[in-house]
Amino acid sequence: MSNSGGRGLQAGALGMTDTVVMAVAGSAPAYSLAATTAVLVGAVGLAAPAALLYCAIPMLGIALAFSRLGRLDANAGAGYSWVGRTLHPFLGFLSGWALVVSATLFMVAGSLPAGSLTLALFDPGLADDTALSTLVGAGWFLLMLGVVLGGARLTARAQLLMSGVELAILVLFAVLALGHVGQARSFDWSWFGLGHFDGVSGFASGTLVAAFSYWGWDVTSNLSEETRNSRRTAGPAGLIGVGVVFVLFEVFTVLVNTLLTPERIAAHGADVPAALGEVIWPGWGGKLLTVAVMLSTIATLETTLIQVTRSLFAMGRDRTMPAALGLVHRSWNTPWVAIAVVGAVALVLFVASTALGTVGEILADAIRAIGLQIAVYYGLVGVAVVVAYRRTLLSSPGAFLLNGLWPLLGSAFMFWVFAESLAELSGAAVGIGLGGLAAGLVPMLWYWRRGSEYYRPARLDASRTVETDYVPAAGPALAPGGFEGLPTDF
Repeated sequence: MSNSGGRGLQAGALGMTDTVVMAVAGSAPAYSLAATTAVLVGAVGLAAPAALLYCAIPMLGIALAFSRLGRLDANAGAGYSWVGRTLHPFLGFLSGWALVVSATLFMVAGSLPAGSLTLALFDPGLADDTALSTLVGAGWFLLMLGVVLGGARLTARAQLLMSGVELAILVLFAVLALGHVGQARSFDWSWFGLGHFDGVSGFASGTLVAAFSYWGWDVTSNLSEETRNSRRTAGPAGLIGVGVVFVLFEVFTVLVNTLLTPERIAAHGADVPAALGEVIWPGWGGKLLTVAVMLSTIATLETTLIQVTRSLFAMGRDRTMPAALGLVHRSWNTPWVAIAVVGAVALVLFVASTALGTVGEILADAIRAIGLQIAVYYGLVGVAVVVAYRRTLLSSPGAFLLNGLWPLLGSAFMFWVFAESLAELSGAAVGIGLGGLAAGLVPMLWYWRRGSEYYRPARLDASRTVETDYVPAAGPALAPGGFEGLPTDF
């Protein structure tokens, strides 16, 4: 694999605490609760805690896959590199492209509620103004774009602040809620069983929504080249992140079941956290949880920007996309061209989105399309780890479970989610999801024909691979003025 610019990202910029915070922020607990609670309860009713539980089990299998593969190949492209080196370069590119498409869609889907939530704090009547929400959301997006451009350390500090306040608010309300439990109905352990699902179709509907809730923790793998001792840090941080958001999701879903009636949940939609806050702390509760959701949304915009720009950086470095995307700023050690390109594309989509409908409609359509891409690249990584460790799977029961069976079951679950999505989604959502994936065939075939070394990979085999961080090949000298010299092969 080549390096287009001769400089890498800032090695050792992040520690264990930073990466755990990034993993939690990537899943955006408060935002996910706002975006999916009403949909989840509408789909499975009192079985919402069970849907989150049974989705967490295979999701942990995928997190194990990311952790184990990260020990063999610490690469900003993560699944793009791993799948390409184990299954096939075409599938590897598809995995990376799926992340790029889903992250780009989410930046539009996430920026709009960030804008509407900000407006709601001042005047609830302005929150449904799509044009104004788009303008404010674009402002938050540009601010996060600047933070990400400023480097990994600045990004981590901003994330610690935003996610720290968000988590503090969520924990505060979890404690305050102890005095209100049972207001709508009494707690029942059966909510974690299978009895409340309406058959297999009901189970499928619930876990489809839950899968979107967990998405994002894998940002730690895209930051592996900027993490200290990344082979031992990035993967475990992702696992811890999944565990933290699982607990938060379960606590607040149980609180929704005990404190809110189905009618109130349906009436509030994406404002369920605010309604919950008003029950727990009348007067201030709704506003505080709205602040938590807003901060969570902005924080996950930042982690999504990291994922898509690091993925594009890895593609540019390997020359499977324009090589300029692999350039690194000399002072900030960030992929400045990739960041600028993503910013420009997202701003165009922001403007276009104002003609597509209300904030709620845009968010719903984007989430449905994103689910297809999530299932593809998570599922491929789950298979990749089994192939990479295939020669050592029978060395111990632990190796068989952690490197084989559990990730493989997680992968099977993701592909099942993909199939169920195709059957349940609208034609428009399926068209956006599959059309976005199909668009990746153009650059894939173009750069394959141009002879990118990515398409002649060194196979990733745990029985032969030395666990090491990515070391870029030597590249051209720096140009004056703070930026790498522009490559000529596009």
